[in-house]
Amino acid sequence: MRKFLLALSLLSIAVSSDAFAQQQRSGTAEEQKACARDVQRFCRPVIDQGDFTILACLQQNRPKITQACDQVLKNHGQ
Repeated sequence: MRKFLLALSLLSIAVSSDAFAQQQRSGTAEEQKACARDVQRFCRPVIDQGDFTILACLQQNRPKITQACDQVLKNHGQ
């Protein structure tokens, strides 16, 4: 579970403001919840390969992810 939550921290990688990025490093609880199932469903094989890999996985599966997770990615410039 810890690795899973760490993986969801990818959501703040693309935020342009360093101060905001530090505050939102692991995403809000709502953002994590929005993408949790999508990460487990589509990105489980790469969950241990780092945040950028998981972000790339979510982007590759963009047509399949939930609207909520898609909105989280959009909110973070992805």
